[in-house]
Amino acid sequence: MDKDVVVVIGVGGMGRAIARRIGSGRKLLLADVSDAALGVADVLRGEGQDVATQVVDVSSRESVAALADTAAGLGRVTQVAHTAGLSPTQASTEAILRVDLLGVALVLDEFARVIAPGGAGVVIASMSGYLAGLTPEQESAAATAPTDELLDLPFLAPDALGSPGVAYARAKRANIVRVQAAAAVWGERGARINSISPGVISTPMGQGELSGESGEQMRAMVAMSAAKRLGTPDDIAAAAAFLLGQDASYVSGTDILVDGGTVAAVRRLLPTG
Repeated sequence: MDKDVVVVIGVGGMGRAIARRIGSGRKLLLADVSDAALGVADVLRGEGQDVATQVVDVSSRESVAALADTAAGLGRVTQVAHTAGLSPTQASTEAILRVDLLGVALVLDEFARVIAPGGAGVVIASMSGYLAGLTPEQESAAATAPTDELLDLPFLAPDALGSPGVAYARAKRANIVRVQAAAAVWGERGARINSISPGVISTPMGQGELSGESGEQMRAMVAMSAAKRLGTPDDIAAAAAFLLGQDASYVSGTDILVDGGTVAAVRRLLPTG
């Protein structure tokens, strides 16, 4: 009997934690732009997981479509976790838009056609999306523009964004509203799609940001949060397991902030009116 298929796109800290959390007893398909990063598959096989791998460029429709086709060829695609992304210290504005923005839209499109009835997907957004400052009109456009026209929206043009940090925040806000819009499409197949907005997570990417020019501000935000600590990959994996599992069968088109209360603390200090 064919196993259910779990797809994890991006095998950094959060992706690995999610794979370990939900992969047992299923066929696990790991995908990443780095063939070297996919070496983690050997570790997971040594832990008893049934793992396949595929290199993917999430900014390419052809590459994402090929991954979706591979997944469907392995069995029933019941769970999809999209964690791949670039941070402001890692990449240019243009690269962030291609990977963090277009990449999510392509995954939503291509996996909507192969997700099994009763299946679910989760996209990793960011708490930055709650501080992005998009107008309602801009959010509507980001949610509903055809994927192939998404990067043509004026407020997402590199010249309008000005810096990788702004591009990252707007891309992540677009992820949140695009997942909301995609819920209806996934629902037509009897499936669900949600997003998670992590706070500052102790992954290699997160530590890189803490060492960058915005690190002091990020540490101050963590210090004012309710949790007063960095998040862990397991914190995100726990939220993903809930959203991808049957306990969340009535949850779709929503975002869960997993940030230790950071956004709540920041908003408390923002001026009103």
